[in-house]
Amino acid sequence: MPPSVDHVRSVTEAYLARHPEERDSLTLLFAALVGTDAPTSRKTYPAHVTCSAILIDGDRRVLHIVHKASGKLLAPGGHNEPADRHLRDAALRELHEEAGIPPSAVVPLSGYEDVPLDIDVHTIDANPSKDEPTHHHVDFRWAFHLGAEHAVTLQEEEVDGYEWRPFPSAASPTVRAKLALLT
Repeated sequence: MPPSVDHVRSVTEAYLARHPEERDSLTLLFAALVGTDAPTSRKTYPAHVTCSAILIDGDRRVLHIVHKASGKLLAPGGHNEPADRHLRDAALRELHEEAGIPPSAVVPLSGYEDVPLDIDVHTIDANPSKDEPTHHHVDFRWAFHLGAEHAVTLQEEEVDGYEWRPFPSAASPTVRAKLALLT
């Protein structure tokens, strides 16, 4: 069973307790939460929830992968699946699928076990081949430490490459700002 509306709402409120200044930026998420469609379904428009894994290694670097579809350097992540009971589960599944790093090799960032490091809303261009209009992803970005050395093994169908970037070079400005606050 995918993450429930109540789960998405409670995670969002816990996040906003830390970042109340971001409430207005999540208007599309709140609209999805009161809609009739599941907010985690990839067919919910104009916005739906996605999840990413911000994976931090022992050298304070963040894993980025190159997505074939966009050519962009991003954190491993994507759409929720029916078997993802919680939002964090989706991030862990995507990390394993795209980078070959299993959940057993990571630990949640201390203090972020049940709260994402970041929630970002961004536009996704229309994709006529998938019958998808322009829409928005509300990306819940979960932070993990690489707890055990583990090689990155890329999912060749979706991923072209990867790199570890120091905190100040993280691709997302909002993640970069939040990582800068970590001691």
